[in-house]
Amino acid sequence: MLLLLGASCVLAAGEDSRVGAPQAGDAPAIPAGVAAIDEHLGLPVDLGLTFTAEDGREVALREFFNQGRPVILNLVYYTCPNLCDLILNGETASMHEIPWTPGKEFEVVTISIDPKETNEIAGKKKETYLNAFGRPAPGWHFLTDRGGHAKVLAEQAGYHYRYDERQQQFVHPAAIMILTPEGKMARYLYGVRYSPRDVRFALTEASEGRMTLSVDKVLLWCYHYDPLANKYVLFASNAMRAGGALTVLIMALFLGRMVHVERRRTA
Repeated sequence: MLLLLGASCVLAAGEDSRVGAPQAGDAPAIPAGVAAIDEHLGLPVDLGLTFTAEDGREVALREFFNQGRPVILNLVYYTCPNLCDLILNGETASMHEIPWTPGKEFEVVTISIDPKETNEIAGKKKETYLNAFGRPAPGWHFLTDRGGHAKVLAEQAGYHYRYDERQQQFVHPAAIMILTPEGKMARYLYGVRYSPRDVRFALTEASEGRMTLSVDKVLLWCYHYDPLANKYVLFASNAMRAGGALTVLIMALFLGRMVHVERRRTA
C-alpha cells in the first residue's frame, strides 16, 4: 500500500506540473450587482422539488439521488447565447476524459433557469451534448423549470442569478456543483473549463467513501482542495512523506536484492 501511495503521489506530482485547467479566470466577468455564488457546503437541497424532463414527464429531484452515486448539478438555460454553452462544453470535455459513465458511477442533472423554455428545447440540447460526449450516458438528465422550482433550487445551492431586461438575457455565474448521493452540497468548481482530475476527485469525495479504495482515494491523500485556487492542489507535506516512503522502499528492495545475489555467489 505504501508503495502504491508513494508511486501515485509521485506520478500525480508530475501530472500536476503539466496539467492545470484554468478555473474562475475562464469565465466572462459577471456584471456588478450579482452575487455570484455563496457556497453552502454540507447543506441539503430539497429533493422534493419537481421539474419537467426532456420527455415531458414531471420528475422529482429525488429520482436522481439516493442511489449511492454523487451528482453533478449545473444550472444553465438552453437558449443562452454564449456562457451556458461554454459551461456545457467544458463539462462534456471533462467527463469525456473520466473513465466513468453517467448513470453508473455518477449522475448529471442539467436544469434550465429560464421558466419559458420547454422540454422540447431540453430534448434537442440533450441530443446535441450526448452526440458530443460520444458514448452512452443514461445518467445525464436535461430538465426544465416547473413552478419556479429552478429558482428555489438555485437559492438553496447558493447560486444567484437575475434576468437583465436590457440585454434580454439571464446573468449568472459560471460553475458546476457536486452533490452527495443524499443531496448535500459537496463542491463547487468554477469557470468554463474543469480539470478532469478535479471533477473526478470532487465526485470521489462526494461519494462519502461509498466507493472501494482506488487510486482516486489514494490520490486524495496527496491532494487537497484549495478554495483560493478553486481546484485540487498537491499537498506538499503528504507528497513528500509518500515520496520518502517510496524512496526507502526502493532502497530496501535494492539492498535486499544485492544481499540475495551476494549470498548466492558466496554459496
